[in-house]
Amino acid sequence: MTTTHQHSRYLTLGMMLAATNMRLPITMMPGLISSLKRTLGLPSSMAGLLTTIPLLTFAIMSPLIAHWGRRFGNELTIYIMLIFLAVGSYLRVIPTIAALFIGTLLVGIGADGGNVLIPAIIKDNFPTKIPIATSQYTLSMLLVGSLGTGLSGVLAAHWSLPLTMAVLSVIGLINLVVWLPNLKYNHRAPAVAMTASDGQSTVTHGSVWRRPLAWVVTAFFGLQALVYYSLLTWLPTVFVAHGFSLIVAGNLVTIMQLSGLPMSYLVPATSGHRRGVLAMIMVVGVGFIAGIGGILFCGTSFWVAALSCVLLGLGSGAAFSLAVVFFTQKTTNGFETADLSGMAQSAGYLLAAVGPVLFGWLGGQLGWGPVLWLAIIFSALLALSGSVIFQHATIYE
Repeated sequence: MTTTHQHSRYLTLGMMLAATNMRLPITMMPGLISSLKRTLGLPSSMAGLLTTIPLLTFAIMSPLIAHWGRRFGNELTIYIMLIFLAVGSYLRVIPTIAALFIGTLLVGIGADGGNVLIPAIIKDNFPTKIPIATSQYTLSMLLVGSLGTGLSGVLAAHWSLPLTMAVLSVIGLINLVVWLPNLKYNHRAPAVAMTASDGQSTVTHGSVWRRPLAWVVTAFFGLQALVYYSLLTWLPTVFVAHGFSLIVAGNLVTIMQLSGLPMSYLVPATSGHRRGVLAMIMVVGVGFIAGIGGILFCGTSFWVAALSCVLLGLGSGAAFSLAVVFFTQKTTNGFETADLSGMAQSAGYLLAAVGPVLFGWLGGQLGWGPVLWLAIIFSALLALSGSVIFQHATIYE
């Protein structure tokens, strides 16, 4: 597909803001947990739900949002989801535990609009510039996501909790304004098959849920989410068990997150060539397996641990960006892209929500060594699924 939809001049800026709103409202919460405990009396047992609720929401809402995009238009559906996100963000400013969790639920619903439909927007509106548009989207998401936790903690140290949350949520209001011009160019799925210039109907494909390769793409997204979110949750604990201080452990995890940023540019930039895609699949496999292996055997060496975190960051950054590339490359139009994105993210974020709990339980029962070996096995399966996807032009072969 090379036909470009008409779109607003503000579409790129709107996509980048939507990408930041897909991560910042979630990643800012861990840095605020201490303030939430002190201000609201939030029990430690409930603090983990602030991350788990959005992930579960992604799993449930992703297929529904893909369907709504077809019926009501991707641009309109994203805007409605942004309204949910803004309302949820400012509902959390109210200093009660009930408002905090209801707001978090709405934030999860709202953030998933961009998760599912932005790849479809890119497919429809930038068919000849997919690598550039994908880079802008993933870089905005990963950069703000990486900085969110630290930034929220710094602000909370100097400002009140409600003021900190209100200021960090302003970007959601700005996104609502910037996205408005895009509603003029709202695109719905055609009610009937489009007619080609020779008078014949173009080929329409069935449900992505019935395509075997779509399940491989789903496995790829799910495995990268499972390993990434599980390690993000428990690596500080693993490093402390190795003998590092809590501050050093936190810095090592930050290194991991920031190391993934270059891949948000490199993966889309090389995705137009088969050798480039193959190289990025190798980065995913080597980054995850060697990075986790380094952590497994690093002992008390800071530099080995730091290098391992860099490898992990490169692998995780490549895996997420490659998943977005697969959504656009392996489908033939924006609505199919949204369907595949919704399917993959539904299962993927369900795995991501279960992963930290599973890894934590196994770590408590067996120790962290077996847990890291399990992560290596999942990483090998991730690289294998990427290799299978690489062999096919689209999911409809």
